[in-house]
Amino acid sequence: MPDFHTPFDGSSKPFTIGLKPLDPAEWIEVDDQLRAYLDENDRVSQRAPGQVFAAEPDSLDAQREMLDMLAVHLPTRFPDIYRATGTAIDIIPAFRRVDLLSPLPPLLGAASLVQEDLVIMVKGQDAWRLSAASLCFPSSWRLSEKFGRPLHEVHASVPEFGEGTRHAGMIERIFDNLRPEQPVIRWNWSIHDDDALFHPPIGRPYDFAEGAFLRLERQTLRKLPKTGAILFTIRIHLNPLEVLAKHPLELAAVLAGQLAAMNPAQLAYKGLTEQRDHLLAQLVSL
Repeated sequence: MPDFHTPFDGSSKPFTIGLKPLDPAEWIEVDDQLRAYLDENDRVSQRAPGQVFAAEPDSLDAQREMLDMLAVHLPTRFPDIYRATGTAIDIIPAFRRVDLLSPLPPLLGAASLVQEDLVIMVKGQDAWRLSAASLCFPSSWRLSEKFGRPLHEVHASVPEFGEGTRHAGMIERIFDNLRPEQPVIRWNWSIHDDDALFHPPIGRPYDFAEGAFLRLERQTLRKLPKTGAILFTIRIHLNPLEVLAKHPLELAAVLAGQLAAMNPAQLAYKGLTEQRDHLLAQLVSL
């Protein structure tokens, strides 16, 4: 079973930058759901290719550098799962082969190797911008609305992260100063009323009558040493909210405390304005 991560235990506070150093060996996360995630990636890509992939022409070198890094990292870190076979990578438990010299965009090859969504950020004249992405598992956002945009516009809907805010300036400086040998990690969480990996904005209030699902995002940032672009990875973990009742720590109470402390703008961003009291009652009962 995949690890059950608990960033809401107090170790990661909501609506903060919250970046921490990451051991490069733990850059990519692989578990026994690898085949299921890759299959779903294929399904979403075939159903809605225009919604989940976009790339600027000048991102090609960064795409290639990222794929080359993964082609070295994955067989080294997970030799029982990934095997290099000349110009291809075999994924043993998923019965797949990824051609490293495919004429398709390298980003698509990279995305077919891992459970993470992959986003490439490049530095423009005055800001970092979203230059390429394979985003099959979005958490209530659309790639088309953020593609090609500078960071402060990508984060415009996040309370206290838009243009001119202290957080926006800090993120730009962090991106500028990130070192290739030291990736970083942060976490985000949300609560949805379904367990769909592909989760663009639903256009309606959440309805938790049939259950609630805790959606965790394991996010990493890594600067590519040759091109200087930054790779942003997003790995989604989904669990029914009831899983908190089985944990030895009082996680339900801690999560309830974070939910109760959110201001109206933060609640609105997470889509929980109308359902906070219902969720608090549910968490207290666990």
